[in-house]
Amino acid sequence: MPDFSVANNADRSRFESVVDGETAILDYQLDGDVIAFTHTAVPPAIENQGVGSALARTALDYAETHGLRVLPHCAFVADFIREHDEYEHLVD
Repeated sequence: MPDFSVANNADRSRFESVVDGETAILDYQLDGDVIAFTHTAVPPAIENQGVGSALARTALDYAETHGLRVLPHCAFVADFIREHDEYEHLVD
């Protein structure tokens, strides 16, 4: 799987990855020590390359590093957690 660069754009409350000029995003809402992942969007031109998984992994690693509990309101993130049980302990 390619290694995508993912950045936390805190001003826009989202994680972002730019691939081939297209921006994939994972939106979140931060409230105290809880981070709710609300929406993931990957442009069709860069789908099925693993960028969505890179966004989810980076966001969940961020939550763990910062001691945040996770609310996976986004179906993509919820499915990612189900498939990667090492993140289940973060779910609030």
